[in-house]
Amino acid sequence: MRDITNGLDLKRAIPPQAARTDNTAIVSTVADLKGYDGCMLAINIGANTDANATFAVLIEDSDDNSTFAAVDDAYLNGTEALAGFQFDDDNELRKIGYVGIKRYVRATITPSGNDAGNIFVTAEWILRPLREPAANPPA
Repeated sequence: MRDITNGLDLKRAIPPQAARTDNTAIVSTVADLKGYDGCMLAINIGANTDANATFAVLIEDSDDNSTFAAVDDAYLNGTEALAGFQFDDDNELRKIGYVGIKRYVRATITPSGNDAGNIFVTAEWILRPLREPAANPPA
């Protein structure tokens, strides 16, 4: 079967916003995995204008949606290093998956060296529901 529309759900992680011009960390919304079998963060990188900025990605999980801790690499599909990017990765995409057992997941993208430019980045949570079909449009 070639249908992925009914087997995937989407949630906004980092909404579009005005360009960022400093090193303030970008924290995603929390993905609640109740009713889902896994999730992936899809990062959309815009045209960043700084000439030396780098962006580190951190995935954290929680049982209670208040105390988050870094996810062990064994519970990630891909690595945080591969999900990270730098100033010359304009208009590219990155992804990282979570296969852990905790209910809540969030991501933080931390820029460093963004001293002379604009940061453009958005992201979505891609979730696999336990029951199909997934809502359309996504809730």
